[in-house]
Amino acid sequence: MSNVKQQLLDAALIHVAFDGWSDATYHAAVKDTEIDADAARLACPRGAVDLAIAYHTLGDEAMLERYAREDLSDLRYSEKITALVRFRLEAVTDKEAVRRGTTLFALPHQAADGAKLIWGTCDAIWAALGDTSTDSNWYTKRATLSAVYSSTVLFWLGDFSKDHADTWAFLERRIDDVMRFEKVKAQVNASPVLKPLLAGPKWALSFLKASSSEPRDDLPGRWSKPT
Repeated sequence: MSNVKQQLLDAALIHVAFDGWSDATYHAAVKDTEIDADAARLACPRGAVDLAIAYHTLGDEAMLERYAREDLSDLRYSEKITALVRFRLEAVTDKEAVRRGTTLFALPHQAADGAKLIWGTCDAIWAALGDTSTDSNWYTKRATLSAVYSSTVLFWLGDFSKDHADTWAFLERRIDDVMRFEKVKAQVNASPVLKPLLAGPKWALSFLKASSSEPRDDLPGRWSKPT
């Protein structure tokens, strides 16, 4: 993040609780920092939207930094996922900023940005855990975790229990639900009756590949043509 954007973000957080991630907040941040208007617009072409995105990205970075410090070697895979989601929420320095961000990215014209941020967080979690999937599982893992993460954030925003104990219990239940679903899916895939019926869909999904090493801004992956 550029120094200009960081200064604007720090200044904006004071105003977000009152004005949300809005033009009013952006202009107040520019005024408070006394940064040249052109320089500020160059750093944040979309104003407060770019600041909200930067705030979310900083949370992802803090999550990964904490994960690098913590020893989770004794945890099961599902417990590591739970821990990373918790690290992500505990990285939040301003709960109201997240609440206002949720409102911003719920707007129809900002929904794509919101979905991309959630996907990015979940992709970062799977990457940190060393996910090596390259087929359709690359998508299903991130889509499933995105649903878990989104619902947990909404629960957390309304949670006033001590140390957010109710949120962590909610998160564990959602992860348990996913693990039960995965067990059922494995049983279905192994079923001698259902296996032939799934051959066609599996063949079609075999052409769905994970995102390449080259960064893309349009879609979170690519579709390879059958040969």
